[in-house]
Amino acid sequence: MQPFTTLSAIAAPLPMANVDTDKIIPARFLKTIARTGLGKHLFAALRYDEAGAERGDFVLNREPWRHAGILIAHENFGCGSSREHAPWALLDFGIRCVIAPDFADIFFNNCFKNGILPIALPRAVCDALMEDARLGANARLTVDLARQVVVRPNGEEIGFAVDPFRKHLLLNGLDDIGQTLEHQAAIDAFEAARSGAVTVPPLPQP
Repeated sequence: MQPFTTLSAIAAPLPMANVDTDKIIPARFLKTIARTGLGKHLFAALRYDEAGAERGDFVLNREPWRHAGILIAHENFGCGSSREHAPWALLDFGIRCVIAPDFADIFFNNCFKNGILPIALPRAVCDALMEDARLGANARLTVDLARQVVVRPNGEEIGFAVDPFRKHLLLNGLDDIGQTLEHQAAIDAFEAARSGAVTVPPLPQP
């Protein structure tokens, strides 16, 4: 998993509440277990019309927001079914941080497992950041995880809370497998001791 330290990126405003996981990645695209290739299906119902053509009025189909690395939304982002494909699709599109007033619990947890930082900030602050985001490429936001601040284009710093253990995992790029591999030496020592302690009785003679 790629470490998350400091992200300076274009932010896309998505002024919608209750964005569920089916809206993030529709169920018909869940047949794969690969984490790549889902970005083109992100927000498919919002991005494409019935013929599969891009909707010109959707923010992620417009310059410069089609290159966004940060997404700003309203309340209850990621509600609905507990599909891990939702953060996979966001990450494959290029979004590594989602800012909203609050998140659905399972989606929130899945973000950390996949290298995405979900930041909960008050609605008024999210609205102010959306106004910044609407300015486009000349108004990038910076997210500094080590210092736990979002830096607006005007230099104002907005603090955010994050669980210390989850912060450690993101800063060091550790998913569940990475956490296990941190204990590789102890695992190897245990396995070696266990192998040495097991004796195989001889086969009975005919």
